[in-house]
Amino acid sequence: MSAENPKDREVMRQGVRSVGEGTRIFPDVEACIDCGGCVVACKRTWDIGPGEQRISISTMLEGEEAAAGLNASSAKAIQQGKSPGETSIPMQCYHCENAPCVSVCPTDSLLKKDSGFVEVRDNLCIGCQYCLSACPFGAPQFPNADDGAAKLFGTGGTMDKCTMCEERQEVGKGPACAEECATDAILVGTSEQIAEELDRRDSGTFFNDAAMEIIFGEDAEVF
Repeated sequence: MSAENPKDREVMRQGVRSVGEGTRIFPDVEACIDCGGCVVACKRTWDIGPGEQRISISTMLEGEEAAAGLNASSAKAIQQGKSPGETSIPMQCYHCENAPCVSVCPTDSLLKKDSGFVEVRDNLCIGCQYCLSACPFGAPQFPNADDGAAKLFGTGGTMDKCTMCEERQEVGKGPACAEECATDAILVGTSEQIAEELDRRDSGTFFNDAAMEIIFGEDAEVF
C-alpha cells in the first residue's frame, strides 16, 4: 500500500502525514511532554504485558534548564553546542534505512522489507542479542531473556520491537502511538513530509548526522 494523503481519511492526527509503503516514523522532541500516552496506546493496541514495551520515553538532563534563549529548543541547542536542558525523546524502532540490526543478525531473522518496514521473523531468532548491541536507539527488546545465560549460550529469548503498526497502516490507520500522542510529537510520513513538518514547526532533528544517516539513508539530506 502506497503512502496516502491524510485528508483522504476521517480521523488523523496532525503528526501523521501519510501511511503505508514508504512511510517513516520520527520524533519531534520539541513537542514531547513525557506524558506516556504513546506507551499506553502501544500496550493497549498490541496487548503487551507488564514489564514489556515497544516504545519508551527517554528523558535526559531532567529538571535542568536549557542555555539562555533556547528553552524548548533542544535541537537548536544541540546544534549550537549548548545545553538543551530537560529533553524527552520517544524511543522506538525507527525502521532505519540503513538498519544496523539487520546487518548484524546472523540468522536473517531481521528483514528490511521493500515496503520500508523492518520485520522480525520469530522462527529464525536465536536470542543472540547482536541486534541490541548494534541498535543505537535501544529498540530491540528481549522480554523473556535470561541475561546471564544469554551471554554464554545465546538464550536471549525471541526479540520483540515496534512494528510501526504495519497492520494498522495496511487499512489506512496511523500507528497507535502517533494517533494518540496529545502533542503530535511522533511524526509519520515520507522523509520529505516529516522534514517539511519539522520545518513548519521550526523544530530541529536532535539526532546527529551519523544517526540521521542510519535512519534515513540518502534521504537524510532533506532535513
